[in-house]
Amino acid sequence: MTDKPSNDSDLRRRFGPTALITGASDGIGRAFAVQLAEHGFDLILVARRGEVLQDMALDLGTRFGVDVRVLAMDLTDPTSVPHLMSLTEGTLVGLVVAAAGFGSIGPFLDQDMASEINMVDLNCRSVVELSYGFGQRMKAEKHGGIVLFGSLVGFNGAPLSATYAATKGFVQSFAEGVAAEMRPHGVDVLSVAPGPVGTGFAARAGMQMGQSATPELVARSALAALGRQTTVRPGFLAKFLGWSLAVLPRAGRVRVMGIIMRGMIGKASVIPK
Repeated sequence: MTDKPSNDSDLRRRFGPTALITGASDGIGRAFAVQLAEHGFDLILVARRGEVLQDMALDLGTRFGVDVRVLAMDLTDPTSVPHLMSLTEGTLVGLVVAAAGFGSIGPFLDQDMASEINMVDLNCRSVVELSYGFGQRMKAEKHGGIVLFGSLVGFNGAPLSATYAATKGFVQSFAEGVAAEMRPHGVDVLSVAPGPVGTGFAARAGMQMGQSATPELVARSALAALGRQTTVRPGFLAKFLGWSLAVLPRAGRVRVMGIIMRGMIGKASVIPK
C-alpha cells in the first residue's frame, strides 16, 4: 500500500501531471522531489549521480505510487539540455524546478578558472536553455510553472563569492523578465532567493552558517508562492537581511555582503549547491 495523496491536489491540477527537477540527487532538489511526489506528480529526476537517482526513484515510486524517470547527465555540458529536451519530447511536463547549481567562496583570483566557467554554464546557460525549451512547450499547452533559483547574494555584488553572486543576479533578473512575458500565456515563473541553506555543502566547504533554512522549508515556501509571487525569500535570514540591506545604497550592500562572506569562509573554496 502506498501513501500517495489523492489526485485532486490543487498543485498537480495547476502544474501536472509531470515535474522535472534538476539537481534532484541532493539538497533542495531532493526536497522538491519528495514534496512533489507527495502531491501526486510523476517525476523526471536529473542529476549527475545516476545511482543516487535510481535509489530515489525506487523509494518515491514505492512510497507514493508515482512514476519516476531518471536522467543521469551533467548540465555543465553544452550538449546536455538539447539532449534532455529530446528525451522528454512527448512527455507533458507541467512544472520545471531548475535546482542544479554550485558556487565558490574565496578571492576570485584564487579560484580555478575552469570551475568558475562551469559555474556560469550551469547556473546561467542551462537555466536559459531549460526555460526556453520547456517554456515553448508550456506556452503551447497554455499552462505550466518554472522554478528558478536566485539567492540572497544575487541582489548585489558579493566579495569573496563574486562569480556565484553574479550568476544569481543574472537568474533573478532573468526570472523577473520572463515571468512578465510568460504570465499571459498561463505560465508562472518564480525566482527562489534563499539565504544560507543547510544542504550539507557548508560542512564540506568548511563554512560557518547560522540561521540556515532547511531544504524542506525552501521547497515548501516555493511551492506555496508559485503562481502568486515572482520572487520568494524562504527562511528568516533571507527575509531579515533582505529588509535590512534594502535601506542601504548599493555600495553599502556590497560592503556588508563582504563582511558576511568573510565570516562564512572556512578552509575549502567550492560550495556545491
